[in-house]
Amino acid sequence: MKKKNIIIWGVVILAIILIVTGAFVFTSNKNELPKPEVTSGLRGEFGIDKNINEKTIDDYLGRDDSVYRDMRMLKDPGNYEAIGGDSYLSGFVKGFEVVPYPYLVNVSGLPKEVGDTYKGNALFTEKDGKYTANYKESMDILEYLFPKDKNIFLMCGGGGYAGQTKDMLVKLGWNADKIYNVGGYWYYDGDNNVEVKNTKYGKASYDFWKVPYHDIDFDSLHKA
Repeated sequence: MKKKNIIIWGVVILAIILIVTGAFVFTSNKNELPKPEVTSGLRGEFGIDKNINEKTIDDYLGRDDSVYRDMRMLKDPGNYEAIGGDSYLSGFVKGFEVVPYPYLVNVSGLPKEVGDTYKGNALFTEKDGKYTANYKESMDILEYLFPKDKNIFLMCGGGGYAGQTKDMLVKLGWNADKIYNVGGYWYYDGDNNVEVKNTKYGKASYDFWKVPYHDIDFDSLHKA
């Protein structure tokens, strides 16, 4: 009889675990994702999404079927202050991990006010809409940082790097319907802001130690 009770309690505990686990998964993916839809106007030229953007991204954070990537550099050589932005990564949305777009591919098409940006090593070279891998590991790194089996939420300062990242991924074989250009951190006013810019001590400094950052050690890679 005692052994029977132990078995019954074991079944009950297992059922509770399954219910709780199922509830967690349901909660973490509670909002059904609309299909990516580019908005209109200037923001549409950047490819910013109509439905999931700076105003609504808080409703789609923390999903276990998704990854979140901020495409800015910690300090971009470009003069983004000239267009009302910040060349430094002054903050980010909680849950996003930073993967600098200029490390992925050579940058073009910036506003003339910004001037030149990073000109160093990159995983790929783009020319006439075609992408060529510069290293044998380039595609492996890209697939690791942007898993094809996940929804991918992209953000940057104003939306440009995010849009260019989506274009690149789609041309290299990713599913466009699983990638969202959320837009720009500079326009985010939600509840999950992580401040990196620090003005406590009288002069602006940047707490980059807060940033979940993906660096790429190009010296360790093998030329294609």
